[in-house]
Amino acid sequence: MAADLDYPMPTAQTGSTPVLWPTVAVQGVRMYYRTPSTDTTRGRRAAVKRAALSLVGQEPKVTVRALSDISFVAHSGERIGLVGQNGSGKSTLMRIIAGLEKPTKGRVLAESTPVLIGVNAALVPDLSGEENVRLGCLAMGLSPAEARAAIPDVIELAGLGKSIYLPMRTYSSGMAARLRFAITTVARPHILLIDEALATGDAASEARMQKLREQAGTVFLVSHAAQTIEESCTRAIWLHHGRLLLDGEAQDIALRYRKWAWAHAKDNPQEATRILQEAFAERRETQVRFEEPDPPKGPVRERHARPTGRDAKQAKANAARAAALRSEVSDL
Repeated sequence: MAADLDYPMPTAQTGSTPVLWPTVAVQGVRMYYRTPSTDTTRGRRAAVKRAALSLVGQEPKVTVRALSDISFVAHSGERIGLVGQNGSGKSTLMRIIAGLEKPTKGRVLAESTPVLIGVNAALVPDLSGEENVRLGCLAMGLSPAEARAAIPDVIELAGLGKSIYLPMRTYSSGMAARLRFAITTVARPHILLIDEALATGDAASEARMQKLREQAGTVFLVSHAAQTIEESCTRAIWLHHGRLLLDGEAQDIALRYRKWAWAHAKDNPQEATRILQEAFAERRETQVRFEEPDPPKGPVRERHARPTGRDAKQAKANAARAAALRSEVSDL
């Protein structure tokens, strides 16, 4: 995985300084989707189209551009915070990095499987919580022995009491979220994705989350509290209406986002616009390039393809020799 960046790549050093290497590369990611809309302010032509669609039982749809040309590279040892107002594309980007959604365009490469806390565990509603713990641990990559050893700890962290033996379809949304969170914490991923909107918030969960952060090589954190990004991250990415606005030091980016959010909340559009214009003026495009393997030289026959020409004659000769050998062995 190679990348062309407009900020210096870390270089190998001797001594106690750790050597950083790319762990996640996001190249030109776009995410568009079509969704029904009840917007009645789009002009006469849209009104006519809406009326025509209603006659055939269809709803008018609009294209939502959740992400537009997002590119960056994350390295080992980085704690990256994602900031931005609601609807800016933070959670969508996290789901794409985790492999839970496929982008409309672009690619994401990771050195190992990223884990989005509270989401990656795929559970079965008709099975009990206990059975889902076992299934979830296996799905997260644990061996059967490791899964058996982890079950008591996961059940204790989930804190569901006797409900752990009931089918998951009887759980409330909060109970299901606690169980998913507890299961995903056993994975010990090298690339950890945390969306605070999915966290359970109790002391035990916070302690486990802190331990996971310390063990992970690269951490992505989505938080609506910019101060949390300042205190716990080394780098921050500011998304605005699906576009990457700024990417840099966490304290600087989070502080500028806080100033913009304050101006926006206090109905001060002039100040909010000024902050955005300054940020767009400083914005730098990141170009990410993936090195493709060289194509093989000479003709390549597909695996399991039927041989032709000289290959076919050779295959028949080999089969005849094998049959003769089997015949000699049976005669003995």
